[in-house]
Amino acid sequence: MPSARRATWMLVATLGVGAGGLAATSMAQAEPAAMTGTVQADDAARHRPIPVSGRDRLYTADQSSNTVSVIDPSTNRTLGTIALGDQRVGSAFSPQYGGDSGVHGLAISPDQRRLAVVSVSSNTVHMIDTRTNKVLSTTDVGRAAHEGSFSADGKQFWVANRGRDTVSVVDAVHGGVVADVRVGEGPSKVLMSPDGRTAYVNHTSKSEITVIDVRSRKVGKPITGLGATFSSDQAISPDGKRIWVSHKRDGKTTVVDLDRKEVVTVLRTGPDTNHPQFVDNRQGKFVYLTMGGLDQTWVYKRTAGTPELVTKVRNGGHAPHGAWASGDGSRLYIGLEKSDAVDVIDTATHTVVDTIATGQEPQAIVYATRVAHPGSASNLGRQGLGQQAHNVPTLLPDGTAGDTLDPVKGRVLEATVRPVSGLDMIQLQARGLKPDTVYQAYAVTADGEKTPVRSFPTDKNGTTPMALSFSAFEGDSISIEAKGEATPVQKATFAAQGSMHGHDVKTADLLYCDCC
Repeated sequence: MPSARRATWMLVATLGVGAGGLAATSMAQAEPAAMTGTVQADDAARHRPIPVSGRDRLYTADQSSNTVSVIDPSTNRTLGTIALGDQRVGSAFSPQYGGDSGVHGLAISPDQRRLAVVSVSSNTVHMIDTRTNKVLSTTDVGRAAHEGSFSADGKQFWVANRGRDTVSVVDAVHGGVVADVRVGEGPSKVLMSPDGRTAYVNHTSKSEITVIDVRSRKVGKPITGLGATFSSDQAISPDGKRIWVSHKRDGKTTVVDLDRKEVVTVLRTGPDTNHPQFVDNRQGKFVYLTMGGLDQTWVYKRTAGTPELVTKVRNGGHAPHGAWASGDGSRLYIGLEKSDAVDVIDTATHTVVDTIATGQEPQAIVYATRVAHPGSASNLGRQGLGQQAHNVPTLLPDGTAGDTLDPVKGRVLEATVRPVSGLDMIQLQARGLKPDTVYQAYAVTADGEKTPVRSFPTDKNGTTPMALSFSAFEGDSISIEAKGEATPVQKATFAAQGSMHGHDVKTADLLYCDCC
């Protein structure tokens, strides 16, 4: 049965909203995933092209509205949302709050019947029936649970717990934790090999991939030499021969050869490099890679050696994030984190052909084939819809525009405003400011009147990945002023937050979110 729900807390501070809570205790052992000769045949069948139809569904995990958006890809229409908790901030600070927060990660079972939803702040995994949109079970897992994958037989879901150095093995049929596998600091995402025999885990705290034998749950020799320490996401090729590992903070992507268990190349990509996604179609074999800081999705052609950059797709909104392809590879869907929408890319022409409104702050995306009756929208609501975010102009201390897009470095200062639960969530992201400096942000009206929004410090690189404020925003733009050097306490806080890790739980650990 599902494990008991535990109340968790979401705190607002300098760098955002992160995860709290305790690791779940293991439940009764379940049988490991079956590894039979039919796995390869079933996998091959799943990779046959399946044309887009009204029976397919596209899902987004919406971190601010705490919903899952459900989209009909045949019409590019959002059918509704599955609410798993209140909108930020909602009643999350109430001691009676029992919902989830930080709806973030998604995965689809091999038979497309179950959708796994991971909430990073409440540390939970929901199993949702894709036919009815109903929650089947809720399981408490480890702290800062992030992204995972199903076993080959669909009976288990393996999820990485960034704050507990573990991978939780969840019973995907009945709910509950089967086992916890210790994998080292800051595990970020679990990938399964196509044959289901091996699990690969990237990290936020070390430049390697942990390799796990699925049947025995034993950790083997890691793949080392990745291009950076922090890895936000990764994806495995359909043939299981390569993994692309994105390094969001460093603007790099590592390509790993799994036959040789070694790095092929490290690509210099762009700011906020994120989710890679493989697409095979008549034009060839490609990887699409989102560049959140450039509002672009880059397209690489897969080759035996160094991948070839084919083109850069201009997205229809801000901060492209999660990505997933249709069953036939004709369409690629990109979540726009700061526009509360999804871009539809025609993979034959590498162009955006439509943009679909979703719930608030979409993160991961999943595409499921042949799971519903055409036009069906059972058990769906409207939470988070019709409340799209908008970016406002920004002004730097020297009087220049902070939101001018540099083709390499991205924007210096981005400000995103979205309505949540009677307030506005004001989200700031900064790059290239003075290092170790405290800045004051103001809401500025058309006639120049300034109202303080919040102060925030930068790290040693002049970066603030995220600063959140909740208030009524009545300005037309946001300006910032430097207020002096960060204190030793603030510098130490940044150092702790930069590691994204620590067993001695501090307030700073609960406040930081450098979202995947």
